[in-house]
Amino acid sequence: MLVTAHPPLFRRTHATALTAVAVALVLSGCSKSESTSTAPSSAGPAASAASVQPTGAGCTISQTGYPKVDLKTATVGFSQSEKEANPFRIAETQSIKAEAAKLSIPAGHLLLTNAQSDLNKQISDIKSMLDRGAKLLIVAPLNSDGLQPALDAAKAKKVPVVTIDRKVTSQPCSDYLTFIGSNFVQQGKRAADEMIRVTGGTGKVAILLGASGNNVTTDRTQGFKDQLATSKGLSIVVEQTGDFDRSKGQAVMEQLIQSHPDITAVYAENDEMGIGAVNALKAAGKHPGKDIKIVSIDGTRNAVQLIKDGSYNAVIESNPRFGHLAFQTLQQFEDGQQIPANVIISDDQYNETNAAQKVSAAY
Repeated sequence: MLVTAHPPLFRRTHATALTAVAVALVLSGCSKSESTSTAPSSAGPAASAASVQPTGAGCTISQTGYPKVDLKTATVGFSQSEKEANPFRIAETQSIKAEAAKLSIPAGHLLLTNAQSDLNKQISDIKSMLDRGAKLLIVAPLNSDGLQPALDAAKAKKVPVVTIDRKVTSQPCSDYLTFIGSNFVQQGKRAADEMIRVTGGTGKVAILLGASGNNVTTDRTQGFKDQLATSKGLSIVVEQTGDFDRSKGQAVMEQLIQSHPDITAVYAENDEMGIGAVNALKAAGKHPGKDIKIVSIDGTRNAVQLIKDGSYNAVIESNPRFGHLAFQTLQQFEDGQQIPANVIISDDQYNETNAAQKVSAAY
């Protein structure tokens, strides 16, 4: 576990400032204080130290002209994008609530909203929290585009916005402060590497795409396709949207079993769709994990358990525990430190070599 002290980290040079932020910004959502999860690392399943990578020119509170507020007494708003019906969203929201409690932020000073997968509602939610006195905002965007009216409203009131788990196409340090999340292209590439490994580099692949309109789907698709192209024996025969939803993933897989009976592998862009595919395959009398290989992204306990049980092959983690890092970033901004445009975290992965060992640590 990487332990960080809190000496003065900010220096005058831009390069040193970003290095300081890199040292300080540790994803404690993967620490034992908040979860039993093994800290994620792109170095492999056995790695134990969490890491972050700051990228892009950043800014300080003095550069933005925003007023300084006390994080422990200010009202903080969190806008969740989707209903908490899947483990990623449940863990993400719980992480925000747990960190607020750890910081002794009064319950009435943490505003929680859920857009229920409705972009207009998310815009309305954010504006409502601003009207209710939110001085700091953490936003899990529903889509990469479309949130500008909400971001404009926050900017007009000089309220810093930290976005998590999905990027927006607006300008960091101007329309919002920073993005905290994974490298989704790299996740797709790692999923392709696992697909090549578990299939032996031959077969016909179906892709269950995530929801349209956000960078997660676009990047995970791009990374997967680019890397899969290095294996001449694997071909993508069909790709269809399952909207990151288990029931839709199952319905799509049911259709694909009929229309593409020659499929030998499935890449699902999140675990929920992958689990839906497993359900459809089992109902059709097939053997997922054996005659049809399954690789997905997220790292939910349900998916890791399926690996352990032999009905799934590999999962690339996308860690949802942003609470500590989001609040820490806001505190550093208020303290005058330079915050980079992006804070990219590292993620673990699961397969038959470690699923039994790590299933209890998954979310």
